[in-house]
Amino acid sequence: MSAATETRRPRTAADRLGLPVLRGHGLFITGNLIDSVGNGMLLPLGLLYFTEVQGLPLAQVGAAMTVGQALALPVTFLAGRLMDRVGPKHVVVWANVLSAAGFALFLLAREPWHVAGVYVLVQAGINMYFTAQRTLITHVTRAGERRSWFAFTGSLRNVGLAAGSAAAAGALTVFGNGSLRWMIAVDAATYLLAAACFAALTTRPPQPDGAPPSALVTRSDHTRRYLLLVAVNLPYVLAQAALAVLVAVYTTRALDLPASAASLLFVVNTVIVSACSTAVTAYLAPKVPRRAVALGYLIMAVGMAAFALPALPALPGVAATAWAALIVAIALFSVAEIFLGPALSELSVSLTPQAAGGFTQGLYQFSWAVGMVAAPAVFTLLLEAGPLLPWSAEAAACLIGALAAPALKAPNRHRRRNPR
Repeated sequence: MSAATETRRPRTAADRLGLPVLRGHGLFITGNLIDSVGNGMLLPLGLLYFTEVQGLPLAQVGAAMTVGQALALPVTFLAGRLMDRVGPKHVVVWANVLSAAGFALFLLAREPWHVAGVYVLVQAGINMYFTAQRTLITHVTRAGERRSWFAFTGSLRNVGLAAGSAAAAGALTVFGNGSLRWMIAVDAATYLLAAACFAALTTRPPQPDGAPPSALVTRSDHTRRYLLLVAVNLPYVLAQAALAVLVAVYTTRALDLPASAASLLFVVNTVIVSACSTAVTAYLAPKVPRRAVALGYLIMAVGMAAFALPALPALPGVAATAWAALIVAIALFSVAEIFLGPALSELSVSLTPQAAGGFTQGLYQFSWAVGMVAAPAVFTLLLEAGPLLPWSAEAAACLIGALAAPALKAPNRHRRRNPR
């Protein structure tokens, strides 16, 4: 029997779905899933807890949450420096412990400044986690499967967020707002359990590719290229924030749809991304990540136009028209997310020789943190000026991202010598 015949094996369901090899990664998968369940369970309900259970004024709670999240922005760089010293695994473990402490302290928060303080801890834990998580993937998986792992963990995160949100919604429906107190205790425990899973991992830094860097490529060239990646990432960050911040207000105020519309669109997005990420990444996405980014942004721009379509004065303002446009929009949004998320994550750890290092990962995560803090104010201001403006602005940003994406390529390590 030939070697080719020996190595050939039947295609499994996992292969057809584009999944990476999962054997031996149980702790890593469990840690990612539990962390996501914790986020989905309580993060969307913080405002409800402090206003309905603790009795604080809505405006004060909103301002305190924003202040706390803004104060946690520098943590991305501190986490990066820490990651260079102790490795990504320890930073991910401590991030989950910090989030657990922040959520547990929700129970003691009675004043607006308390709210700001606990959100500093919670957001600091989130920023630490995502600063180190991408590099941790490179330490526990094989290089050839990197993008499939980014797709899989993104899908896993959507499943966890949906499960956490469903558990929270069920508890609120059955037990009312009083259940928020014990949900907080459960949520803190989930973060500690995730920390234990990550702490038990065996990690190994990836080996360098062995190719000597070109002398013609300087450190400043690498820095400029990575800063371009950070800038290209911002439209994607804002698009993700739009799903969380803008859609609910837009559908209810501009389109006069019921409050459940945003929840339904979120469910459609979650189902598409969770079910299709690995297969689309494996079979449909361009293999070169910068091309996947360009294609994803083009699809995202069309999706933003579809979101804006029901608000056009020329169209009849009927619910059926609005629903049809929104379903098409969220489907396009979800497909674009599948193209963009894994490809941008892959570039974030491979674009330059030091891409997976602490400073660059802190810089990349800072773009996420700043975008998420700024998005509520930016989108609400644009929406107040006109229902078409936020979607038009985001579509324009996506088109700029698509035009800039071709420049996201690693420098040539070998250059042809001039003939004598």
